Amino acid sequence: MIRLEGVTKSYAGTTVLHQVSLDIAPGRVHGLVGENGAGKSTLARILSGLTPPDAGRVLLDGRPVKPRAAHGITLVTQEVTLVPALTVLENVFLGSWSSRGGWWTPQADRERLAALLRRTGFAIEADRPVRELSVADRQRVEILRALAGEPRVIALDEPTALFTQAETDQLLDLLRRLAAGGTAVVLISHRLPEVLSVCEVVTVLRDGRHVLTSPASEQTSDSLVRRMVGRPIEVLYPEPAPVADDAPVVLSVTGLRGAGPLHVPELKVRAGEIVGLAGLVGSGRTRTLRLLFGAERRTSGRVEIDGRQVRRAAPAAAMARGMAMVPESRQDQGLVLVRSLRENLALASLPARQRAGFVRQAAETRDAAAWTDRLDITAADPRGPIAGLSGGNQQKAMFGKWLLREPRVLLVDEPTRGVDVAVKIEIHRLLVELAARGIAVLMVSSEIEEVLGLSHRVVVMRAGTVVGEFRRGSAAREDVMALAFAGEPS
Repeated sequence: MIRLEGVTKSYAGTTVLHQVSLDIAPGRVHGLVGENGAGKSTLARILSGLTPPDAGRVLLDGRPVKPRAAHGITLVTQEVTLVPALTVLENVFLGSWSSRGGWWTPQADRERLAALLRRTGFAIEADRPVRELSVADRQRVEILRALAGEPRVIALDEPTALFTQAETDQLLDLLRRLAAGGTAVVLISHRLPEVLSVCEVVTVLRDGRHVLTSPASEQTSDSLVRRMVGRPIEVLYPEPAPVADDAPVVLSVTGLRGAGPLHVPELKVRAGEIVGLAGLVGSGRTRTLRLLFGAERRTSGRVEIDGRQVRRAAPAAAMARGMAMVPESRQDQGLVLVRSLRENLALASLPARQRAGFVRQAAETRDAAAWTDRLDITAADPRGPIAGLSGGNQQKAMFGKWLLREPRVLLVDEPTRGVDVAVKIEIHRLLVELAARGIAVLMVSSEIEEVLGLSHRVVVMRAGTVVGEFRRGSAAREDVMALAFAGEPS
């Protein structure tokens, strides 16, 4: 159905795709994997017609695909592109609303949406504004919008990055059914077990070059990693240094409450300790971090850092006491995409480089360069917008922005969302190193293996409250999930 012939693309003088040729057949799920910066997302945008190649061409049924033309190929991007002020219904059918005599007929679209919800198994309110949805639900709306056009080819870029395992299984089953119905499905994902479980064919890109297309049944996660990075990677979760039971408490929380059903009776994180918050999406993990940091106003509760109370529920007050927060969405909450890498790294610590109200750019450049090297952030043009960096480099930049402040408490929400295995290992090592320096780390992750692999303690949340706790090595994945799903650990 789809053929790419000698596709080449460059940005700002840097070639991100080098003469890539590839066939994508109908009725199959085709995996596309590689490190961040390998060219996967660029290839998907060229495939869908959103971005024209500099050289080469894309053929659909033997005919060239014209850029930005409607041709039955749809891309669900990694970053959400919805209109926040519009409802779910309006976003799903944006540009293709049902009409009669030039007037919108919403009832017809409600019936279309109901059919899509039955088909996908998603549970989302049609009239709810998108700005009120979680990041995961916004991703579901993106998928619904893509399916509304009945595409012949659908490409999905990291669609499960914020889904629980049950939600991921639901989506993978949907992809299988789409392929069985004759749709060509292209899945871009860093979660290699997912790729191998659902894809019939897998393609590996490395440094913008096509290095492998193979039946998925002939590959393993290890073999794909070796192709992706050019070397074997053995240690995904480094062992954190042990923490003494009498280590000083850095973060102390009692009676924390927020609007709605959220109540954390007690939570302590000691110096050098990594505490993981586990639970389903909507269990209160992210809201707990936001309440601690002051991004949401707490209705009651006491938060102390090194024994000193954070009296105001505001980010400035939390930062003044030594708290930092890496949020779950680097695009929406973590970075200023139109600004440079240097400016983003310096953003959280501008007062330290101000004199008479002006930023000392020499100091800003020096400090930013030091953390760029320390975190191994790769940028073709450090002065260009940070939006041009790969997802992995953007994620590391979010960490660098806060580490410039030398925090005492680091709140981390989905630390490795949408990054490849090599960057994931870098971030895991960074978190362990930060804990070894005495920083208290409170981490939220939808990957249970990540929580269990890095944490000294795992705190499980359900329906807005803490329901259990496990020490390192005392629980398996099934124990944590059973508690998160309102069961009892086995």
